[in-house]
Amino acid sequence: MVLTSVEKMVGLQKKTSGIRNICILAHVDHGKTTLADCLISSNGIISSRLAGKLRYLDSREDEQIRGITMKSSAISLHFVKGDQEYLINLIDSPGHVDFSSEVSTAVRLCDGCIIVVDAVEGVCPQTQAVLRQAWLENIRPVLVINKIDRLIVELKLTPQEAYLHLKNILEQVNAITGALFTSKVLEERAEKETESESISDIAPGDQIYDWSAGLEDTDDSHLYFSPDHGNVVFASAIDGWGFGIEHFAKLYSQKIGIKAAVLLKTLWGDYYLNTKAKKIMKGDQSKGKKPLFVQLVLDNIWSLYEAVMKRDKEKIEKIVTSLGLKIGARESRHADPKVHLNAICSQWLPISDAVLSMVCNKLPSPLDITAERVEKLMCVGARTFDSLPPETQELKSAFMKCSSEGTAPVIVFVSKMFAVDAKALPHNKPRPLTQEEIAHRRELAKQRHAEKLAANQGKELSEKPPGENSSEVTGSAGDTKGEEQQLTGQVEIMTSKAMKQEANNKESFIAFARVFSGVVQRGQKIFVLGPKYDPAESLHKLSSQCSATDDLPLVPHMTCCTLENLYLLMGRELEDLEEVPAGNVLGIGGLQDFVLKSATLSTSPACPPFTPLNFEATPIVRVAVEPKHPSDMPQLVKGMKLLNQADPCVQVLIQETGEHVLVTAGEVHLQRCLDDLKERFAKVQISVSAPIIPFRETITRPPKVDMVNEEIGKQQKVAVIHQTKEDQNKIPEGIQVDSDGLVTISTPNKQATLSVRAMPLPEEVTRLLEENSDLIRTMEQLNTSLNEDKKTHEINQKTLDRIKEFKQKLEQNLQGRKWRNAVDQIWSFGPRKCGPNILLYNFESYKKSVWQCLGNAVKEVSKYRDFENSIVSGFQLATLSGPMCEEPLMGVCFTVEKWEMNKVGEMLSISSQDPGECGATEHKQSEDTTLTSGFTDGVYSVNEHQDSSQSVPKSPEKISKHKEDVLLADCYGPFSGQLIATMKEACRYALQAKPQRLMAAMYTCEIMATAEVLGRVYAVLSKREGRVLQEEMKEGTDVFIIKAVLPVAESFGFADEIRKRTSGLASPQLVFSHWEIISSDPFWVPTTEEEYLHFGEKADSENQARKYMNA
Repeated sequence: MVLTSVEKMVGLQKKTSGIRNICILAHVDHGKTTLADCLISSNGIISSRLAGKLRYLDSREDEQIRGITMKSSAISLHFVKGDQEYLINLIDSPGHVDFSSEVSTAVRLCDGCIIVVDAVEGVCPQTQAVLRQAWLENIRPVLVINKIDRLIVELKLTPQEAYLHLKNILEQVNAITGALFTSKVLEERAEKETESESISDIAPGDQIYDWSAGLEDTDDSHLYFSPDHGNVVFASAIDGWGFGIEHFAKLYSQKIGIKAAVLLKTLWGDYYLNTKAKKIMKGDQSKGKKPLFVQLVLDNIWSLYEAVMKRDKEKIEKIVTSLGLKIGARESRHADPKVHLNAICSQWLPISDAVLSMVCNKLPSPLDITAERVEKLMCVGARTFDSLPPETQELKSAFMKCSSEGTAPVIVFVSKMFAVDAKALPHNKPRPLTQEEIAHRRELAKQRHAEKLAANQGKELSEKPPGENSSEVTGSAGDTKGEEQQLTGQVEIMTSKAMKQEANNKESFIAFARVFSGVVQRGQKIFVLGPKYDPAESLHKLSSQCSATDDLPLVPHMTCCTLENLYLLMGRELEDLEEVPAGNVLGIGGLQDFVLKSATLSTSPACPPFTPLNFEATPIVRVAVEPKHPSDMPQLVKGMKLLNQADPCVQVLIQETGEHVLVTAGEVHLQRCLDDLKERFAKVQISVSAPIIPFRETITRPPKVDMVNEEIGKQQKVAVIHQTKEDQNKIPEGIQVDSDGLVTISTPNKQATLSVRAMPLPEEVTRLLEENSDLIRTMEQLNTSLNEDKKTHEINQKTLDRIKEFKQKLEQNLQGRKWRNAVDQIWSFGPRKCGPNILLYNFESYKKSVWQCLGNAVKEVSKYRDFENSIVSGFQLATLSGPMCEEPLMGVCFTVEKWEMNKVGEMLSISSQDPGECGATEHKQSEDTTLTSGFTDGVYSVNEHQDSSQSVPKSPEKISKHKEDVLLADCYGPFSGQLIATMKEACRYALQAKPQRLMAAMYTCEIMATAEVLGRVYAVLSKREGRVLQEEMKEGTDVFIIKAVLPVAESFGFADEIRKRTSGLASPQLVFSHWEIISSDPFWVPTTEEEYLHFGEKADSENQARKYMNA
């Protein structure tokens, strides 16, 4: 029976100090949903007997079948502690790495989290990931060490061994927290140093370096988990028990007569009880005594388990009576001892009390939000809090107060949209009938019954032999009329049923949100702010006092909407609400047309959009989807739109080829997305392609040794193959390739010649470019606004420092003769102007810098001015799809060594500049308008060139000759277009002149396996081109942890295969980590006698790179 009514919950929502927003985070299968079940059963929503078996918050069918959580779901619980009442908004999150995006959406809405760790497996990769996510969002964690029953029943440890094992797990968790904390302190320290350096320029002799790095001064004791702090609970959720040590401290302080405060400090740690002196002494290890925790706590639990498992009736009765519990006959006679255990433990040490009281004591309420967290939420991208407009900075106090007054601005963050069946919405639910309605229905049923009887009698009459009397005939005619009416009635009922069916089948989207300030009311009008919304720009157009009800001018990335419905999220149920005050988690209906995945809602236009969510997993697995029947295409497109909205991590693309592509985080995620598409969103049969595996293309240095490890140049070449000749035949005429790979090529109209060389970038540089792609994008935006002479808002100092630091790192890594001045000669990055490839210019009389934003802008008019964009565009196209299999390039540097323009080319360049105006506007248009019109429109071009020729005094013959030349160009199209194509070709041939390689995407793979199945795990890994990096044994268990890397291309079906081969004893976690060059050359053929002997005529052994290239 549900103990708390909705009215009670609504009352509790108004007391902000009693609200706790928490989520449960852990590695997959560590017992999050079971723990959630135990907490829910304390509210009577499910029976305590079913807790752990029902998995109430796993409401999807596939979650129940697979036994893992796939989406985060919320439920509100009521908890009474002493005279205080609390409302606990609990969010259960998935632990599988494919769904880590769901964890990010849950963490953003919470103020605290419960980290669950399996007592046997200890800290796993996802445990580290969730601790990191909690740390990044500034939310406070508490720890539950779960599955302690496994230490007793499975591992059969003694209490002393179990104590050491638990101590070890605590140390591991604290080590992760410590590492996160240290890195933060060091970062802050470094920031302060740079600030102080800029303020004080002391003589170099006076500086004394302080090695302490500031870690001694900062207090981090509150961060760590320790039972005596009260932020650790030991539990076994499946058996329904859990305790913090304060429970035992209270219990024993009465029994032994030692103060509870003393016991709290000493129950965990190296203390033992001297029974004679009734004193607690230190140093249990050295004296060979039992620690207090073992003696007073674990021994009792172990003896209880032993008694119940061995069915020792007398001992059980003794324990039950001494604890003062009442156990029903049904439990004590049950065949399964676990049921009996559960009945005793859940009364003696109820897990819900232990966990929820720890949550209420240790985790903050929404009122205690830290200033640091607020500033982090409000600052998007590289902006600092101080650079936000003053109206926006004022909102910080609204956040901090978390006030529910009418005057407070409403600020709501939507972290994800989730789909529910329309049937599940409160207003569509069947409600119980009132007495009047029941009476009315009874009358209707009676009438129908009477009509039926009459109709049947009529039929019997009409079946009599005809001609007895005419009355019967009329009777039968009337009867048919009645039948017709009945039929039309039935049709109407059918159509209305079909309409209802249609409405019920429709998916309804609900926003998963939290109110950070103000009171949200049903039917309220509110602004929806997209992630790119900038309050600084919009405040010029709007007054900060305007509201969403006014008629407002259009502002980019901002729309108005009405909040149609507000819901209290109760796991599988939704309850209608009229208003929700600050600090609560809620569901909002009616936003599906305004919010795609996440958004910020506010009544104040000064509110900035919140920082985007941190996603741990990158979507990497792509499949193309199409309907089985082409006529279903519109439904599929609609379904994919809905899927894109319902899943925070999935990406939906339409490629140039017209294919519809789904990009997902991994195999399990992909399977879930496809099931959703088929059954919920598109409801059509679909066919799915094999996964499209992403690769990258690159070049390497020429190898020193050949395939049989002999030095190149020392072996006997086989005369049969003239490989160099063949290579030269590949290159079309008109393109010269030097021996060192310099490619020279002219535009089709022979007006310009380009020489381009390709070089591999050092690995560190490629990595640096990848990590800083956002920074490069910011630089690009700043440069564009500088070029267009826009008055940019003051460039943020922090961003400039980051750009300077990035430039320094590039200079450190690009050293040596061939990279001299390279960093200053960077012309562009690519593809998409922010990728891991570089374009350099290395020819005379040209200056252009990507470092313009650092203040060394060069304004100059050169003959290359108008066409520089064409060269950059050609480079962008070349890096976007390489020559081997049209995949993007990575780690390649192209240098333009020569760019010659003929006189006419220069004339074109000058003619498109109007003598009156020079600079920004012409620079924009030159590429498309003037040139194109100059070439294509005969009449117009003549006039234009006469105009331009006035600025260049020449004789009339020359002018007419010039006209002819220009008109000649028209058969090749505009000159800028020719340059783009030529540059692209030059880059491609320059790339092919060097040794090309494919790069494969790699997963890091962590596998936990017992010793007996290790061999099988290795077999599966080696079959799939995996490489084992390390294996270590987990202390105190027989489990090995294997870390390996595995190509994404080989990973499909990997998890299933490992499970099958090891009978379910090993399960891998795959996370995308990096790109790696495949060492074999895809175009390699044997050329020396030894290679022939080893590899046969056509290199018969499988070449991995060629296999991928042809796949």
